[in-house]
Amino acid sequence: MGRHLGGRPWRGAARDRGAATVWVTVVLAALCVLCGGVFAMGQAVVARHRAGGAADLAALAAADHWAAGPSVACAAADRVATAQGARLLHCAVRGAVSHVTAGASVGPFSTHARSRAGPAGPLR
Repeated sequence: MGRHLGGRPWRGAARDRGAATVWVTVVLAALCVLCGGVFAMGQAVVARHRAGGAADLAALAAADHWAAGPSVACAAADRVATAQGARLLHCAVRGAVSHVTAGASVGPFSTHARSRAGPAGPLR
């Protein structure tokens, strides 16, 4: 047997057996949580960009068709938003200026973005 220390057998490094397994498990769990958070944040960013891009393009489409009337302009905006993987939430055409709100969802995240398009104003 091993040497005795104070009446008990001395085990030395054998007492730490399995400690590395616990530490590896804790580190892996922390990395999984971190990766899950980064993945979720990425989905939220993608949803925001998709909604923003769809709103911008839908507003341009509505502004391009303003002369045909608000219903035709908003129908064009809806087609563009749908083609971008978003949905048209609001569309209004006032004169040659269109106001559009588009929404997009990626995974559990949903967001919306507003955009306005029309003729360029005078330079000041």
